[in-house]
Amino acid sequence: MLSMAERTLAGLAILVVEDDTLLRKQITAHLQALGADVTGAATFESAQRLLEELEFDFALLDVQLPDGLGTELLRQGKFSPHTGVIVMTGHGGITGAVEAMRLGALDYLAKPFEIEELPLVLERARRARQSARLDQHRRADLVEPTLFFGPALASLQAQVERILAADRRMQTDLPPVLIEGETGTGKTSLARWLHHQGPRATQPLVEVNCSALPETLAESELFGHERGAFTDARTARMGLFEAADGGTLLLDELPSLSLPLQAKVLSAIEDRRIRRVGGNKMIPVNVRVIAATNRDLKELVARGLFRQDLYHRLDLYRIHIPPLRQWGQDVLKLADVLVRRICQRHRLPVRPISSAAAQRLLAYPWPGNVRELAHELERAIVFEDSPELRLEHLQVTGPGQDSAAPDPTDCLRPGFVFPPQGFSLEATVNRLIDMALKQTQGNVSQAARLLGVTRDYLRYRLSNRKAANQPDELH
Repeated sequence: MLSMAERTLAGLAILVVEDDTLLRKQITAHLQALGADVTGAATFESAQRLLEELEFDFALLDVQLPDGLGTELLRQGKFSPHTGVIVMTGHGGITGAVEAMRLGALDYLAKPFEIEELPLVLERARRARQSARLDQHRRADLVEPTLFFGPALASLQAQVERILAADRRMQTDLPPVLIEGETGTGKTSLARWLHHQGPRATQPLVEVNCSALPETLAESELFGHERGAFTDARTARMGLFEAADGGTLLLDELPSLSLPLQAKVLSAIEDRRIRRVGGNKMIPVNVRVIAATNRDLKELVARGLFRQDLYHRLDLYRIHIPPLRQWGQDVLKLADVLVRRICQRHRLPVRPISSAAAQRLLAYPWPGNVRELAHELERAIVFEDSPELRLEHLQVTGPGQDSAAPDPTDCLRPGFVFPPQGFSLEATVNRLIDMALKQTQGNVSQAARLLGVTRDYLRYRLSNRKAANQPDELH
C-alpha cells in the first residue's frame, strides 16, 4: 500500500532549480526515493534551457541564483501553464517569495527547511492547482440542467436525481455513468452538472473527446508515459486518469477508442489502477468515469466494434437524453431559458419570443438539437432589431423534405412524445423493415420472422416500395 507521499509524487516530473549542490542532491534523492522523476539545475541559464526542452509537473525554484533571480523565469513566462511552481527562499527573502506568488507560484518554502516537508508542500500545491482548475470550470459556461422541463422529461429528471442521491450516500468508489443521446442534446452539460452537484464537486473534472485523440497517442494521453517510452518521451508525464484522481473523468465519444484501448479503460475502471506506457509500476487512481456517446452501444457490440464487457460495466447508470423534437411544448421553456442566458452574455435586455416564432420553434424538427436551438436564438438576438424575436430566418421543413424529418424509430424510445408536425406511420413501418433486413443481411424470411409478419406480406411491401421508386436499404 503506497503512502500519501508516494501517491502524491509517484511518476511526477519535477524540476529542482537550486545552486547549493548539497541541498539540490538531498532534495533530488528524497523525491526520487518517493517515485518522482527529478531533474536538477544549478543556474538560471540551465533552468531556462531545460524549460525550453522539457515539460514538468512541478518546479522547486530557488529565488537567488548565481546568474539571476529565479522569479524572472516566472515573469518571463518560461513555465508551462501545467507546471506548479514552489519557490525556495533564504532568510530575509520573504519579499522575493511574495513577488513569486504574485507572478503565479503556488507556494513557498523558507530556508532552512526539513527535506521531509517536501511531499506535504507538493501535495498542498497539487490541491491548489486542482482548486484553480475547478474555479476555471465554474467560471466557464457551465450549463445548468436545462434538460429538466415538464412531463416529457420527468422520467429523466427522476433518474438523475436518484443517481445523485446514490452518489451522496456512497461518497467514494462511485460507479461509472453512461450518457446516450444525439449530437447537441447536452450530454457534456449534463455530465458537468452531475459532477458539480455530487460529492466530488471540489475535485477535478477532466474532459476528453476520445474521437479527437490520435490513435498513436491515445494511450499516452489517457494513461501517461514514462521517460523513454517512445522517441519523444523526454520526461515522464501523467495521463488524464491520474489528472482526474479523486474527481471525474468525462470520456466523450468513448467508442472512438480502439478495442485494445477499451480493454485498458475497463481495467482502469474495475481495478482503479493504471500503468503508464513504458512503465512497470501500477499507479492507484480513484476516478469516477462518465462516458458519453451519440452512438448505439448495443449495436456496436453486436458488430464487434465495442467491447461487450466494457458495455456491461458502463450500463449500470445509463441515461438517455431524448432529442429536442420529442420535447413538445417544453421546447419553448428551454428557449426562454436560453434567451435569458444569451442576452446576459451579450449584455442586452431580454426580448420575448413572438407567437409566430414560437410556432416555428414547435414545428421545426431540430436535427442539431439544443445546440442548434441556442445558435438560432443567438443569431436572432444579435441580428434582429424588432421588440420581439421573430426568427424569420428559421425555415420550417416542408412536406417534401425528408432529410430533416423526425427519425421514424424515435417512437421506439422510452418517453416518446409525438412532435407537433405529426409523424409518418408509413415511414416508421418502412424503417423497421429496413432494420430487420439489415440485421438478417437481406434474408426476407428471417426478417419476416423478426417483424412477426408473413414472408408474402413482407414481399408485398417491398414490391410496392420498388414500384414507388423507394429502394430497399440493405446496408
